[in-house]
Amino acid sequence: MTREPHVSGIVTHGGTTNVNSSAVGHRPVVNITAPHAERSTDGGRSRERVQVGVITILDVETQAVRLALGLNEEPADGLRFYTGQVSGPDGPTSVAAIRALAQGQRSAIAAYENLRRHHDPEVVVLTGIGGGIHRDVHEGDVVVATRVVYYDLRKYTPDGVRHRGEERESPAGVGHAVNAFFSDHHPAEFPVADPAGTTRTMRMLHGPIGSGEAVIADSAAETLAYLAGFNDKILAIDMEAGGLGQICHERSAGTGRSHGWAVVRGISDLAGADKNDDHHRLASWHAAVALRRLLPYLRVERNS
Repeated sequence: MTREPHVSGIVTHGGTTNVNSSAVGHRPVVNITAPHAERSTDGGRSRERVQVGVITILDVETQAVRLALGLNEEPADGLRFYTGQVSGPDGPTSVAAIRALAQGQRSAIAAYENLRRHHDPEVVVLTGIGGGIHRDVHEGDVVVATRVVYYDLRKYTPDGVRHRGEERESPAGVGHAVNAFFSDHHPAEFPVADPAGTTRTMRMLHGPIGSGEAVIADSAAETLAYLAGFNDKILAIDMEAGGLGQICHERSAGTGRSHGWAVVRGISDLAGADKNDDHHRLASWHAAVALRRLLPYLRVERNS
């Protein structure tokens, strides 16, 4: 009878291997930290897990994110994702972006679910344009938000509309990461060259935003007065952040982990009667460049 030789050892397929023993013998304890581009399965299908997911709404926002981050198109199951590794001082950050089908909270939620199903990001960033509503915010600024006030909950009474605003805040880890960025960059003002070669100063601000389905083109709108009364530090408004904050909050109940999110809005208008599309391209580009600057702070090392 021939006895097969006993073979033992350690094989690492990417990532880092830590051996918790001074002498390697039979069945040592090994902890493996997964590499950036980790694969997992969902319903039998393989998917590439990433550190940061990005949701855009408009074509001009999507184009800006693809260009600023250097992402490549990667179709999957009838959807178009844009993926890549974005370099940074502490190593690359894996990114997957998707454009929502339409404007509004519901489509943003669907886009989030598609990102989660195919790429399962640790943090999702809603990136694009928004309307400024605070006196300290100007066109071309970028607002980074980790708190959102959803203002569409309301009750109609004979005395008028009563809003029932609901505030949602990102998980603490994301809040600390964004705080760290603004602590390292104060004031957060950067020279930015657009694709045509024109250089401008981009200013980044950190504060809460309001979110609802209505497009507001009246500086005297009662919704703006309500938001100012709810929190006079609200800097901008959009149509999707409330949905993103809600789905990340609810998803944590089914996964047992927090789902990080943030909002990066380039200010294209000041929510007044002169609201138009003239500054969409500039605001989208500034938002995409600001996101790139934030990525090293949002970069998450996966341990499982």
